[in-house]
Order: sequence, then C-alpha cells, then structure tokens
Amino acid sequence: MATTNEDNLKKIISHAKEYGYVFQSSEIYDGLSAVYDYGQLGSELKKNIKDYWWKAMVQMHENIVGIDAAIFMHPETWKASGHVDAFNDPLIDNKDSKKRYRADVLIEEYIGKIESKNEKEVEKAKARFGDAFNREQFLATNPNVLRNQAKIDEINARFKTCMNSDDLAGVKKLIEDLEIACPISGSKNWTDVKQFNLMFSTEIGSVSESASKIYLRPETAQGIFVNFLNVQKTGRMKIPFGIAQIGKAFRNEIVARQFIFRMREFEQMEMQFFVRPGDEMKWYEYWKNARVKWHKSLGFNENFYRFHDHIKLAHYANAACDIEFNFPMGFKELEGIHSRTDFDLKQHEKHSGKKLQYFDTEQNESYVPYVVETSVGLDRTFLAILSASYQEQVLEDGSERTVLSIPAFLAPIKVAVFPLIKKDGLPEKAQEIIKLLKYDYSCQYDEKDSVGKRYRRQDAIGTPFCITIDHQTLEDNTVTIRDRDTMKQDRIKIDEIESLLKSKFDIKKWL
Repeated sequence: MATTNEDNLKKIISHAKEYGYVFQSSEIYDGLSAVYDYGQLGSELKKNIKDYWWKAMVQMHENIVGIDAAIFMHPETWKASGHVDAFNDPLIDNKDSKKRYRADVLIEEYIGKIESKNEKEVEKAKARFGDAFNREQFLATNPNVLRNQAKIDEINARFKTCMNSDDLAGVKKLIEDLEIACPISGSKNWTDVKQFNLMFSTEIGSVSESASKIYLRPETAQGIFVNFLNVQKTGRMKIPFGIAQIGKAFRNEIVARQFIFRMREFEQMEMQFFVRPGDEMKWYEYWKNARVKWHKSLGFNENFYRFHDHIKLAHYANAACDIEFNFPMGFKELEGIHSRTDFDLKQHEKHSGKKLQYFDTEQNESYVPYVVETSVGLDRTFLAILSASYQEQVLEDGSERTVLSIPAFLAPIKVAVFPLIKKDGLPEKAQEIIKLLKYDYSCQYDEKDSVGKRYRRQDAIGTPFCITIDHQTLEDNTVTIRDRDTMKQDRIKIDEIESLLKSKFDIKKWL
C-alpha cells in the first residue's frame, strides 16, 4: 500500500520525538496544543539554521545590520500597525463535528486537490512521452489541465473579491457552492464566517487595578520600524539599507495543526530593507530571487520550491508573494516577500508624533522610505529541512536504514567518534580525537552496541561523519571515517581529520 503524505508527516513527528528533535510542550501534563519544545538535537539544528540565515543576510551584506528588539512593546504600536483592528482570520465552525476551521485554508486545500489532479495528468503524460515530454507545452494545451486551471482561477478570483470587500457571507457561500465538507464529520453544515483577532494580550504593572493592557508581539517587524531612526543614525546607514532580526512572535491560532508548521509561539527571521520611493519594485524582485536562491542553496530538490502571488494583499502592501515549500501536507508558505510601501513608518509617525524620515544627501530631500520585507518562519524552515531530509532506504544487501540527510553544515552533531571495543586503550584514543575536534565541531562519543548499530543510530540523527578507532589506530595513527550519505569508509591519518572536515563543512560552498 502506498505511503500517504499524512503517513509521512506522522513518521517525521515520531522520528523527531524519538531522536530528541521536537517534544510536545508540557507533555507530562498531556501537552499544550500547538506549542512545542525543541530537544537536544532540535535546538542545535535550530541554532545552525539561524546562524546560516544571519551570515547570509547580515554578515554577507555591508548595508544590512541586525537588532534584537523586545517582545513587549508600547500598546500604541499595534494600533499604529493595524493589528488591533485588522489582524484577523476568517473562521468557520462545522455544526456537526463542533470543529473550527480557517475559511481561507479550507478553500486553499480544495484548490490543492485540483492542483493534485493536474500533477497526476502531468505524471501520466511524462510516463507516456518520456524524454520528449514538454511540461510547459502540456500545461498550456491539455484540455483537462486547462479546465482545472480555469476552475482554480475562478475560485481565486471569487475569494479575492469577497476578502477585499469583507464579504464574509460571500466566503461562506463559496464554501457551500464548492460543497466543501468537514474533514472529520463529512458534514457540510457550516456556521457563518466570523473574524477572530489573533493577538495575545496581558497586563503590565505591579497592581492589577492600575495595570495597562499590553500585547505579546504577533510579528517581529514592528520592533524594526520603531527603531528605524535609532539604527540609521547610530549606524550612519545610507539608503538602501536593511535591518534584520530573529525573534519570537505569538499568535492565538484557533486552528493550529500540522505539527510545528503553525504554532502559537514561533520564531521569525525577518529583514526590512529601506529604499527610495519608486525603487521598491526593483528591490522586491531582487529579494524574491535572492531568498529563493538561499533556500535552494540547501541542496534539496528544486521542485520543492515555488512562488505564489498573494490573492489578497495586506493593508500595507503593493506587492506580495510567498516562497512555498512542498511539505508532507503539500505546498505551503515558507517565506513571504512583501513590498510594504511607506505604510508602517507613516503610521508610526502619525501615532507617535515623531518624524521618521531619511535625509537623502544625493537628492537633497527628506522622505519616508519605502520598505521591502523578507520574512521566513524559522520553525517552518526547520520542518522543511526535516521533511526533505527524512528517508527510509533499502540497501543493496536488503537491509534498511532511516537517515536524515541534513545538509552537513547544519547537522546538529557533525562527527561521532567510536572506539571499536570498550577496552585496550581504544576509548582513551577516541577521547583524544574528541578533544582535538570539539573546539570546532559538535561531537558525540558512542561506545554502546556494535559499530553497525552505532552507524544506524547516527544516520537516524543525521550525523554526516563517523570516526572509528580500532587496534590499527594504536599502531599507525590511522582511523576509519565513514560518510553518512555514501556510506563509504576511508582510512586516513589522524592529523588529516581536521583538514578533511574543514573542507566538508566549509560554509563558503553554500553561501
């Protein structure tokens, strides 16, 4: 029986827990829905992803700097940004299952099923025509594909019209006309669509009577905007320039599911790029290409990525698209690139009464800059890497292995070191090699079970290289080094290990 996408996601979730990547938060108390903890390996992978993004975004650009803004902000910030009045999801309840859904997601998933039909048509044609198959020509001429695409375009246009005019009754009518059923009950008995604000609120102050209402930030971008002048002046930044930030954000997602894809507490890696008014579309295209190139640099199948233009633009944008990734549950948003115009800075000028303008010496004028944003979910990037890396392989001898083919430079453990047996001075020699390598690489020592079982264990956690110390090591100072992906084993001298690993983990190859 064929493995479904849902089965794949279940396997990844199970693997993530078994090997210390991700745990359900507060699991001993039956867990907290849509909140997760990163384990000993997950926290390492997460840190490595952040470092790679930071190097690519900040270290490699002289005109981009980083900040770390506070999670708590003055509540007026969120009135200025529009979050108090407009940060809503359209929600709909099924009367029979009593389950709540995001109306836009139900429609997206319906469209996804039509897109799957087109992909099946493509696969059938590819099998029939072989090397002569032209995908673009097929998509442009096949009657079934064209019929399906016309239906998708019609649904998108109708949904866009409803959302732009806040016609929630029209959204419900679209769901009913498409005969979308509740995934749990199979019922089409829906409530009206309602808007639900996603911000968490709390109180700040020592006495409850005098405490002020405050919000947990739903995005990290506003911390950059309110610090625009601070950074520009103290860093003597000239337009165009960017401000980057990695940080936690919080959204009260009512419909939170699909593991760490949509959580209530999550982490964003964002960069706001400030440009001259009129230059924003040039930079919008630049950052679209730069960001998808960064994702593809990880070495996964290029067909895992695609652009998706927004049907409904946010209130602040004049152009927006997503880089989508083919997760186990289908193509979903991984990163957003938005041309935010001058909305944010002008709103903060208006609400704060402070000028947030840049004096352009070349043009001899002051203006509020326009902004191009790149915003990628750290947790979603983590899930993308985990799901693209997870493989169950049948080897030539008929045996099987589960391996995480995580890009070597991102792997939580870079090198595992084994003594062949737990005596004859081999453990001591293994510890010498650990001491040699641990300043530059995260290492793990393992002496339990056979070497074969140890290899399988390291494959499952994604360790790129294993070094085995045996009796020959004591004679000639050589070790066996094994590559995770090829499973090839080479005999090398101990004093060659560092240079070999340096070449394998050199980040320049990816950047």
